[in-house]
Amino acid sequence: MASRIIQTLTGENLLRRSVTLQCFVRHGHRLRGKPPGVARTLEQRLACERAVDPELAKKVNIGFPHLKPARSEQLKERLAHLKAQRANPELEKASRAKTLTVDPELVKQDWLTTSGPFHIKRLAEHYGVFEHLYGSAYFVPRVHLQIAFNNGDVASPVYYGNVLKPSEASAEPTVQFDASFNFRGSTSGEAKAGDSWWTLVLTNPDGHFSEYDKEYCHWFVANIPNGQVEKGERIVPYLQPIPPKGTGFHRHVFVLYKQDKKLDLSEYKIDGEKATDLAARTFKTLDFYRKYQDDMTPAGLAFFQSDWDTSLVNFYRDVLKMKHPVFEYDFPAPYIRDQEWFPLRKPFNLYMDKYRDPLQINKEYLARKLAKTHPFDGPEAPLRFPNAHPVRDVPSWQRTEIKKDRRGWGRINDI
Repeated sequence: MASRIIQTLTGENLLRRSVTLQCFVRHGHRLRGKPPGVARTLEQRLACERAVDPELAKKVNIGFPHLKPARSEQLKERLAHLKAQRANPELEKASRAKTLTVDPELVKQDWLTTSGPFHIKRLAEHYGVFEHLYGSAYFVPRVHLQIAFNNGDVASPVYYGNVLKPSEASAEPTVQFDASFNFRGSTSGEAKAGDSWWTLVLTNPDGHFSEYDKEYCHWFVANIPNGQVEKGERIVPYLQPIPPKGTGFHRHVFVLYKQDKKLDLSEYKIDGEKATDLAARTFKTLDFYRKYQDDMTPAGLAFFQSDWDTSLVNFYRDVLKMKHPVFEYDFPAPYIRDQEWFPLRKPFNLYMDKYRDPLQINKEYLARKLAKTHPFDGPEAPLRFPNAHPVRDVPSWQRTEIKKDRRGWGRINDI
């Protein structure tokens, strides 16, 4: 805490009150400016500099609204359930004997109908799915997608951000969902057969090679009747994940749209030789939704992550007919100051090696290592107790170098 404030007013500053300096004395140390607790923190300063109009940054819900049942219906259903549970003697007996089991599928179904969609929305926001696909819009997934890649006897499911290798997702997945979901909240029956149309899109917002704000469409199935994906119209054939080496994890997002009617989406159709042309698969989810937002609404969401594996080397060469791309970070050369005539308090050998060719240094280390290596018996056996052998009559820098060689430290391991 500041004990007192000293105001220094000298000469010209007597007439210029605006340039008055305030010096706070805390425990004998003078600090310019306001003390901690009074001055704004870095977080507060950044918040002022990055202030955004809340009206412009407000998120827009483009999905189906959340229709909660009436409170009286919920209470009535809950009381009826409790009454049935209490009247079940077998249930009470199993509970007292600690043999009562809970079916995880029932728990999952209850989660999907209550708080599950909101948890999935939070996961999608965490991974930046809505931001990179729809900008300032979002939706709450109302339809649960069951997606799995089948590789023989092994099935690789898709959840909400799990990691799948390209070799695990090489074939077209199986997709199942409940097409009878009633979005109006009424309980008077299910949808009739033949009047439910859907569109499923698989897109990669992280993998475009030439345009940073575009995506690659890996799969596009339109006009799916009553949730039967196999009977839908194949607009874009399936393409497995192709994350290049050195680019990390790529998000692959499944978005399910509920159509109001059957649509003509032939303008996005790709077939034949264009199926392996990445330029033809260029896609923009936001532009697609803006064009058809009056006829379809996003209803389901699932996504996984994928990174490079060795199977992509042959896939790029044989299927995509292109050179396998590899991304590497080009580290700049380290800065080395000009050489001095008399460098003080610097190791002699390390200082001189800084200004030599690294290839020449490695050559000297290799020649020194080969000189101690027998052509048939191999290298000399290492000392059992390297610290027990003294090093005399050599400069300090050379003594350190010998000790490092004995212990196997430093650049001797690079040869």
